[in-house]
This record gives sequence, structure tokens and C-alpha cells, in this order.
Amino acid sequence: MDTQFSQFSLSAALQARLDANKFVTPTPVQAGAIPPALEGRDVLATAQTGTGKTLSFLIPIVEMLQKTPERNAAQALILLPTRELAMQVEAAFKAIRSHHLQTVALVVGGMQERPQLDAIRRGARLIVATPGRLEDFLKRRLVRLDQVKILVLDEVDRMLDMGFQPAIARIAATLPATRQTLCYSATLEGQVKEVARKYLNNPARIEIGSVLKPAENVELRTFEVEQNNKQELLEHLLGAEQGSFLVFVRTKHGADRVARRLTRSGWSATQIHGDRSQSQRNSALRSFKEGHHRVLVATDVAARGIDVANVAHVVNYDLPKVAEDFVHRIGRTGRASAHGVASTFAVAAERGELRKIERTLSIQMKRFRVHSMNESAA
Repeated sequence: MDTQFSQFSLSAALQARLDANKFVTPTPVQAGAIPPALEGRDVLATAQTGTGKTLSFLIPIVEMLQKTPERNAAQALILLPTRELAMQVEAAFKAIRSHHLQTVALVVGGMQERPQLDAIRRGARLIVATPGRLEDFLKRRLVRLDQVKILVLDEVDRMLDMGFQPAIARIAATLPATRQTLCYSATLEGQVKEVARKYLNNPARIEIGSVLKPAENVELRTFEVEQNNKQELLEHLLGAEQGSFLVFVRTKHGADRVARRLTRSGWSATQIHGDRSQSQRNSALRSFKEGHHRVLVATDVAARGIDVANVAHVVNYDLPKVAEDFVHRIGRTGRASAHGVASTFAVAAERGELRKIERTLSIQMKRFRVHSMNESAA
């Protein structure tokens, strides 16, 4: 029989919140990470986005806050690479916290400082932050971290890719030396190993599935298509299939162009990329999640950490640069146990790159060659 959350000896208040949110059976990363984290051990977990890792660090934090007397300073800190991810973690914490006095401050760039500082001044017990804005607050002496008992580093590989290593080091230097650290990454290469060595003490090691592998329940297809036929092929797939589409393009201009053309052809499409303001991104994401827009066109940077349940179809309109990006992109479909479809468009000159991605990930995609939109041959 599967493990259940009720077997984790959680407080009655937290168990009631999990029941209310219909969390019954932990995912593998939750089953692996929660017991050692509840015992106060450090944790090093390799797991992709979409494996349920958020709950695996929030549950130990809620339990710790419940047992620790209130102080007028943060007792837990979660560092993440993007605003979108931080906002999702904040929402998940509010959904499962066992008492309304377990307050949280969201500390991220691109949004107004005032509400963030107000939450800190009111004594938020958890801070969910991106490194840049938190470091800025530390420099200006607007936040204290000397009471932090648990530090979570989520999507460490992403944070390092984005150049946050110096900021993380400066933030960590202000934390108590005796603390618990939970570290999550999709890969354990290069600098990630360094970070693990530096901040973790004899961690429990959790490895979920292959670190670089698309979910089993995603059907992988690739279409060899000329560049100027891609838009037509995308619209053909939209017409032939049900459900929502998340479309990845290489550039900001490309995202705008694809979304504009889809809208002109009568499809409900919106886009997110680095040039759009935070409120525009939030509203595009919300509108896609709620089904007002069927298609969301995104660049890789903007899509890091967006968590949208039930995406039916991911389309790689432009080939991703590396295999890891391929896994991140298609990880948005086939979440939990749902079936998903991922279609990759490639021009003839990209055959070699496509094969390299397949070799790296030990996968084979179903191949289709598009001659014109009226006929596509396997």
C-alpha cells in the first residue's frame, strides 16, 4: 500500500490542512524528503519541477513554526530563482499553514517594495524570496535573518545559471551557522555540487527518477518542417487536438509574433517573456490557467518555474538549445499521472541537434515530415 501523509506523525492542525486540500498520498520526492526533514536533517534532493517538491519543504517548515515560539523575525527562508515560482510557493504555504499567525513575506524584484517591507516589519515568520531583492534589503538593513532555523534553496541549478551564486553566499553568511538546510536541484553538476558541499551537513540524499528524463506519460513527436510553415503547422495542431497549448519560442520578438498571428487567425493566445512587466506576466499566466486563453507563448527565461496544471500539449516551436531545456519545457505537460503530448518543430538543418537531444536523454521521438499542411507523412 502507498505511504500516506497521515503516516508522517504530523500535528493534527497540519494534517487537517492537508486533508482539506485533498493531499493524501505523497509523491516520491515528498515520501523521500519529508521524514528526514522532520527529524531536522539536511536534505539534498534531485527532482524536476512538477514532482511535488514544494510540499516536501513546506510541510517541515509549517511543523517547525508550530513548535517554535513566535519571534518578531523570520524563522524560515526559501530562496528561489524567479518571481513566478516564489508567488506559487507563497500561495502553497498559505493553503497548508496550520495557523493564520504563521505569516509570510514575499520578497521579489519587479513588484512594489512597500507591501514586502510591511510584511517583514509585522514579523513574517517565513520569507519566500528571490536572491537579488533579498540581498538589496539586507544591504539596506531592512531585514534580519539571524533567527532563521530552516533555509531552503530551491532550483539551485537555475539560480546558479542566472548568476545568483554571489548573492546566495552573502545571504547565507548572515544566517545562523546552526540551521537546517534543504537543497533541491534538477541536476547535480558543477557548481551545484559546490553549493551542496558548502551549505549542507551530512544530508539525506533523495534522487527521484532520472535527473534528465522526460515523464513516461508524455508522447514525444517531432515534425520536420520549413521555418515558414511552422505557424501553419501550429494552427493545424490546434485545430486537430483538444486542450491547452504551451508554445516555446527562442526570442521575445518571436513570442510576440507567434501570439499576434494566432490571435489574428482567431485563436485565443497570450504571451510571456522578459520584456513584459510583472503584472502583464501575472495576468497572462492567470488567464491561461483559468482557460480564458487556450495558448500561452513563452520564452525559456519567462517559463522557468511556471506551474500550470493540465497543459495538454507543449510545442517546441523553436528547438531548445540544450537537452536540459527540452526536459524543463516538456515537464509542463503529463504532470502527476495525466497524459500529455510534446511536439518539436525542427528544420532539416537541425536534424543533428535533434538527434543529440535524443541521445542525451535516451529517448526516441515519433518522426513526421511536413511537406505541406494538407499532408504530413510519418
